[in-house]
Amino acid sequence: MKLSLKLSVKQALKPFYLLLVFAGLMLLSQTPTRADDMPADTPTAYIIQVKGEINTGTYDLIHRGLLAAAQQKADIVVLQIQTPGGLYTSMQDIVQDIMDSPVPVATYVSPSGARAASAGTYILYGSHIAAMAPGTNIGAATPIRMIDQTSPFRPPDSSMPDKGPIKPHSTLEQKMINDAAAYIRGLAEYRNRNAQWAEKAVREAESISAPEALSKKAIDVIADDVPDLLNKIDGRTVKMAHGKTIRLHTKGAVIDATKKADLRTNLLDIIGNPNIAFLLLIIGAYGIIYEVFHPGLILPGVVGAVALILALFAMHLLPTNYTGLALIGLGIAMMIGEAFVPSFGALGIGGAIAFAVGASMLFSSGDPTMGIDPWLIAGTTLVSVGFLSVLVAVAIRAQRRHPTTGMEELMSAVGEVVSWSQGEGEVFITGEVWKAAAASPDFILNKGDLVKVESIDGLCLIIRPEQ
Repeated sequence: MKLSLKLSVKQALKPFYLLLVFAGLMLLSQTPTRADDMPADTPTAYIIQVKGEINTGTYDLIHRGLLAAAQQKADIVVLQIQTPGGLYTSMQDIVQDIMDSPVPVATYVSPSGARAASAGTYILYGSHIAAMAPGTNIGAATPIRMIDQTSPFRPPDSSMPDKGPIKPHSTLEQKMINDAAAYIRGLAEYRNRNAQWAEKAVREAESISAPEALSKKAIDVIADDVPDLLNKIDGRTVKMAHGKTIRLHTKGAVIDATKKADLRTNLLDIIGNPNIAFLLLIIGAYGIIYEVFHPGLILPGVVGAVALILALFAMHLLPTNYTGLALIGLGIAMMIGEAFVPSFGALGIGGAIAFAVGASMLFSSGDPTMGIDPWLIAGTTLVSVGFLSVLVAVAIRAQRRHPTTGMEELMSAVGEVVSWSQGEGEVFITGEVWKAAAASPDFILNKGDLVKVESIDGLCLIIRPEQ
């Protein structure tokens, strides 16, 4: 009876099992097609999304993206960008990577409402394909000093005309503008784009919209989105490194991967700022110095070591002047030395001057965007003088203070003879009465004499007259 019941249940469930198998097959057949599943001749596109200022983090993101695209043998890299500008050196590194890339790069200013100002314009001009979305703009490529991120070399003055060449205030500023103009003009000539407008964007900080950029031949195409861009640039011939040319095959390309800013990029964005790198360097140095003068605290040493390692990594990314770094170290050493050597302030003042000069030179490279805020330098110099003066003075007083516990206290204390006879007796020292013996039979002691401990033999003090 039981056996027949089991057979009947299995028979009843059999259609259900078949239905599950059929549903599974249907789900597998509906799985979205990936780039790996496409026919071998289907083009692929690798997307790199850049949003925000151009800096060392941005360069790292684009550098890794181009390497990944080359490894995956993508047909095109689309650099989707919206930026107000950024570091001049990072921009040059990005352009150089694009020039050397074995995969063509289409820089695409999008979405609508975005811009590729300043450094973004150089990157656009250096790319194999320059594209913009409707409602975007490019330009304003005049180099800007880090201490004034909101205006070009020309000071904000309502009486000054909006158009016309920007007038530099020094020979250095003139050199920077000339160098930037020559650089973007060279990119324009290499990519067969409008060199005259490119130079105008540098010298006059001019900006133009997408239709104007297309009419002036500053860009190659206007596209609504990435698929539209890939369809419109299909069949174009672009110049690659070493004079080679490639005919683009991008129509109907599938997105192989999209690379966005990750934790590493965000970290580089922060520590890649020269001001942040300088602060990390100072925090690291002072944390370790504090740990050296107050051993056993642990926390200052740990914080200092982490900050110093991050600072050294940032200086590896930034154009560091090691003469400036050496001057900062010399300045710190001289300010510490002021507490040990009676120089009447000469070492302290000299150290503060060396520290400030070294900080101002630390990232000096001819790049108008590389430098530390003068107010930050002044503030850290004053804090350094106060911090090191107080820290070292307190540490020296602590080191020179007599021990207050243990055998070390006995060796440095002065005692009084309580009783004495035949070269031995008792002494009162550190609030206790101790058995004592003379260090030499020549020492003649009487009650009330002051004595010092020369050594300790078990529970017996070996003493000598205090004088």
